[in-house]
Amino acid sequence: MATVRDLGAAELPQSLTQSAGRPGSGTDVRVWLGLVTVYLLWGSTYLGIKYSIETIPPFLMGSLRFLVAGGVLYLLAVRRGDTVGDRPRAAQWRATLLIGAALLVGGNGGVILAEQYIPTGVAALLVATSPLWMALLDRVIFGRRLPALVIVGLVVGFSGVAFLIGAPGPGRLNLIGAIFAIGAPICWATGSVFTRHVRLPRRPLVAASMEMLWAGVFFAVASVLSGELGRVHLQSISRTSVVALAYLITFGSLVGFSAYVWLLRAAPLSLVSTYAYVNPVVAVVLGAVFIGEALTLRTVVAGGIILSAVALIVIARNRAATPAPAPRAVPSRP
Repeated sequence: MATVRDLGAAELPQSLTQSAGRPGSGTDVRVWLGLVTVYLLWGSTYLGIKYSIETIPPFLMGSLRFLVAGGVLYLLAVRRGDTVGDRPRAAQWRATLLIGAALLVGGNGGVILAEQYIPTGVAALLVATSPLWMALLDRVIFGRRLPALVIVGLVVGFSGVAFLIGAPGPGRLNLIGAIFAIGAPICWATGSVFTRHVRLPRRPLVAASMEMLWAGVFFAVASVLSGELGRVHLQSISRTSVVALAYLITFGSLVGFSAYVWLLRAAPLSLVSTYAYVNPVVAVVLGAVFIGEALTLRTVVAGGIILSAVALIVIARNRAATPAPAPRAVPSRP
């Protein structure tokens, strides 16, 4: 799912959070404002994509978005923090190329392509399965044992996906769009899992900006190879699409992601993680209100099942990440 992404319901990769400070325990007004910012901005990026690709070719839109957002973020972030010990080098650029290709080209590109065939809210629900795929990849590729709660979440979540995509009756999804939408969280999860095994910049904003820049380059190549540049005419691009693209750059990628990184330092991880199941709800509501997307019984039921599964997995992972309390000292007998 974006953010550095529109995968608003999926987890951000460990590479972008590993240098964040230890979350605090307070939930003051600033924290709630930060949460609402992430909820609304990342949940609204699905609608922003829909508007932007109405008259801007999809790969060109992705290229413009990430080249501009990545360039601005890099110039702002690379001069802050540990500028000597964490200077981007060739190894970091190679690592961010690989991770950016998986997260943003595969992940974000899947969302862009999917929204040409299926409703934005449904795309957001399918993208919300990213934590499921991450848990599955951890088990299959790295052999990590999964807590019982995660296993339950996987069974429930994939049952919801099967119902949303494959159940007969009214509201059945376009198969091409569904494939793109499912491919997006698989790519995102793959990139997220492998961030643990490559050498990325320690500063999260620097890592994110480098991944955005590579994504912009990849999207530009895809735009040229697919012949988009020969088909686009400036006079045919609507003001709505331009405004939507500017919104994605400014609020989806820059403001939303900065708010998220700040929250990691200011709020408990369990609270910050709630964006994973709030963003899809925001996307579904906005799609219904602004572009009249049908809110079918299938979508409501499947969405409830998928988001329940995501909540189970997020809760289990938060429990696993919480350090055990230090044992009490037992006084010795006199």
